[in-house]
Amino acid sequence: MPGNPGVPAFSLKLIDPSPIPVVIAVPHAGRAYAKSLLERMRHPAFAAPRLEDRYADLLGQAVSAATGAALLVAHAPRAMLDLNRASDDVDWEMLGGMPADASSAPSGFARRARSGLGLVPRRLPGLGELWKRRLDHAELQERIAAIHQPYHDALAKALATIRDRWGAALLIDLHSMPPLAARSPGEAAPEIVVGDRFGASCDGGIVGSAFSILAEAGRRASHNRPYAGGYVLERHARRGEGVHCLQIEIDRTAYLDSRMAEPGTGFEATVDMLIALVRRLASDVAELGRAPHQERWRIAAE
Repeated sequence: MPGNPGVPAFSLKLIDPSPIPVVIAVPHAGRAYAKSLLERMRHPAFAAPRLEDRYADLLGQAVSAATGAALLVAHAPRAMLDLNRASDDVDWEMLGGMPADASSAPSGFARRARSGLGLVPRRLPGLGELWKRRLDHAELQERIAAIHQPYHDALAKALATIRDRWGAALLIDLHSMPPLAARSPGEAAPEIVVGDRFGASCDGGIVGSAFSILAEAGRRASHNRPYAGGYVLERHARRGEGVHCLQIEIDRTAYLDSRMAEPGTGFEATVDMLIALVRRLASDVAELGRAPHQERWRIAAE
């Protein structure tokens, strides 16, 4: 990882042959902060944790250990590079302007750099600018080459390997979120948001099973609002080729302490809920993979 010699940008645990057709990815929980990165931040003690999906990797590790699901965990912090953004989703003002060989056309996915949360986060609400100085073009390219490209290559390969074995594969892109506001007076706010890019990234039967399991667990869940899924789902979902992707956002108060700093009393219950979810969805995906090829295409088109 740039600035952290000997520290891997991510780790992949993949049992071969895979016992279930599920990959869990955790792109935003990285905590391997290089000293040089923290020195360049204006308020590192405050800003760095706010960019993290705090300890979502511990949830993923516990669920993977219990179910056999493959697990891809980013160790590179989101402050360095956001793996849920396209590699060209860049606020070029952070780098003193666009390089001569860069395209000015926006990528196919909605760009987030304008909000301050592009490939390299620039600002946070209530805090403002994150960095003391601009980023060099060479530094950005080094981060893309060392973190972004190999992470997504590894994820694509893992999904293809599992799909080839099972006939279908499911990616669960695991995130955490701050508590949501209730949508109307007297209504409880969702604890979990399931995103499938409004049906584009995952079979509807799998999504239905997810909501069924969450209801059985007594968890309030929302569909696609306010999080429908980001670049990871756009890049890796291939319903017609048997690769399905869901983004799962979990309220941090469900598994962290009152300071949202360390695992809390709800951690084990959240792990149990996710284990039940993964096992049920793995069964559905395996059944989908057993369908005749023509049937898979029909299901994907619905």
